[in-house]
Amino acid sequence: MEGLIDLGRGDMDPSRRSVLGIGLFSVALTVPNWPDVVGRMEAVQGGRSPRIGMPEVDTVIAMTERISELDDQFGGRHARPMAAAFLVNTVAPYLRADAPESVRKAMLSAASDLCYLTGYMAVDEGVEGLGQRYYLKALELAGASEDHLTYCTTLRGMSVQAVDLGHGREAMRLADAAAAASPQAGPRMLAFLAGQQAHAAARTGDRHKALAHLNEAEISMEKAEARAKAFGSYDPSSLHYHISHVRHELGDLPGAVTAMRESDRLCYDIYRRSRVKERATLAEFQLEVGHLEAACATWNEALDEYPLVQSGRVDRRMGKMFRLIRPHLKNPAARELHERARLVAPAALSA
Repeated sequence: MEGLIDLGRGDMDPSRRSVLGIGLFSVALTVPNWPDVVGRMEAVQGGRSPRIGMPEVDTVIAMTERISELDDQFGGRHARPMAAAFLVNTVAPYLRADAPESVRKAMLSAASDLCYLTGYMAVDEGVEGLGQRYYLKALELAGASEDHLTYCTTLRGMSVQAVDLGHGREAMRLADAAAAASPQAGPRMLAFLAGQQAHAAARTGDRHKALAHLNEAEISMEKAEARAKAFGSYDPSSLHYHISHVRHELGDLPGAVTAMRESDRLCYDIYRRSRVKERATLAEFQLEVGHLEAACATWNEALDEYPLVQSGRVDRRMGKMFRLIRPHLKNPAARELHERARLVAPAALSA
């Protein structure tokens, strides 16, 4: 599967990174609809490699889970090179191998999930264009395997990327496409998709739509939690993260602070990267409402674990911290935070 091989090699070549950031969310970025990708993967042809079975599929699934755990704890900058190498050296040959149809579809699905994760880590690192390329490959593979879950998850991931980059309309389009392509979704999946729709709608300024989707997410989460708690998927911490951002976008700053604090309280220990990023965001919201010393305390909590995380998104949050506290350095708490941060953060962030 040459497209996947080329993508992995491009990922591992730092010299190409400057090119890959060009043209984000341009008109030329065409996201295929579900009917357009189902079963279509002409590049995946049998007869060129030894036969594979379910053990090889299980290997890809297990490796994806392990890499995801490393990403959660240490950030995409550490984990993505492992995923890229595994895609090139192991998964691509598996996709060329002979296999029964059931095994072939299972391998395509597993590869789709790994491509989505690798794209997510690229976005976390800040290599936005490369992340999009992985996301689009994940959509192709999901369609070829008829994997609705990864297809919808990938579209949602693209919406998250668009929101973070300030492209509200594109974020809304992608979030709506994810929801529309998810047939017979369970309540946790509905909450997962509706929460992102709410965030995207709030970014576009559509208050009515944002609150309607947020209500849908809250109702779905109540149903999901009543059935069974699910570690490692959309959970109450994630929902409160979306509640916080919707309230912030709609101008309810105290509500945004309360919801983000609750998200932090409910966050599982394993999600270190998310915890550091969201504590930094909470501090920004606290400063917006005029609580300078509370914000400094929260930023200090983020700094406790920041040296363990290699993430472009977290670095951006820390860079913003330096800019926000600079006017307040006459305050002892702000000055102490600034001095501590200079010792643990890259010098470029405090410039």
